[in-house]
Amino acid sequence: MSESAHLASESEIKQWITQIAEQILREKAEEILAEKIAVFVKENEQRAREFSLMERVIRVEEELKALKEIQIAHFNASEKRFEALQREMTARFEAVDKRFVLVQWTMGLGFSLMIAFMGALKLWP
Repeated sequence: MSESAHLASESEIKQWITQIAEQILREKAEEILAEKIAVFVKENEQRAREFSLMERVIRVEEELKALKEIQIAHFNASEKRFEALQREMTARFEAVDKRFVLVQWTMGLGFSLMIAFMGALKLWP
């Protein structure tokens, strides 16, 4: 074999080895990169889920706070209404009590006058 043929075949072999090495390195790089991307995506999905859960927890806490404020407002309104009704009822009972006292005094005065009139009739024949 001639030296040029030997060099040509040697350069072809080097080129062929280079191509195979590049192909193997490319495949390994793609495999490693795919694994790293999968791990990165998995971690970020987990972080995204955790973030989503934290957002939900915050929203639930805010809703609970709002519901608590609404309940307090309802309780205060109910308490005010109950107090108003109680004042109204107290005023009505006081008015009825005054009427009973008036009726009691009128009946007592009426009976007293009747007894006095009957006594006066017995004294004068």
